[in-house]
Amino acid sequence: MRGGQKAIKIVPVGVIHTPFNRAEGTPIQPRGAEGAKGTVEVFPQFVRGLRDLEGFERIWLVYWFHRAGRPQMEVVPFMDSVARGLFATRAPCRPNPIGISAVKLIRITGGELAVEDVDMLDGTPLLDIKPYVPDFDCYEVGKCGWLEHAAFGAHPRLADDRFVDGEPQKPLEVER
Repeated sequence: MRGGQKAIKIVPVGVIHTPFNRAEGTPIQPRGAEGAKGTVEVFPQFVRGLRDLEGFERIWLVYWFHRAGRPQMEVVPFMDSVARGLFATRAPCRPNPIGISAVKLIRITGGELAVEDVDMLDGTPLLDIKPYVPDFDCYEVGKCGWLEHAAFGAHPRLADDRFVDGEPQKPLEVER
């Protein structure tokens, strides 16, 4: 790597289970997935890290888009019909296909979290969990880029298969 940087190693801490096996038809963002139930399996060596998480209504799941296609620097995002720069979208086909979702935490039983509002595919590798804290995570904003002019009503709030191809990114090795 340039500048003497070392390679980055990411270790999955669990796996996310959802009712969605294909990209097509999966809700776009947790708001579009309201009520969709899933579970988060936290691997045994990380279960102690769940201590004190039960008191939060929402949590951030940080995960790997394990079935996303190769990176594209311009994409036509879901709910739009115009090509946009990748970093101005939430498309999964990224150089580092990392996703985040603020899901509703229902309960924790051992190393299993019952969650709602899931918008990821079944079997998604979990990279991290963080508590959702409104004072930190919720900002009122005055502008929202190209989304201010997007015709949301003209586009379904479900994914299609546009970001999945025959050669998904899988540089992560999932170890339990």
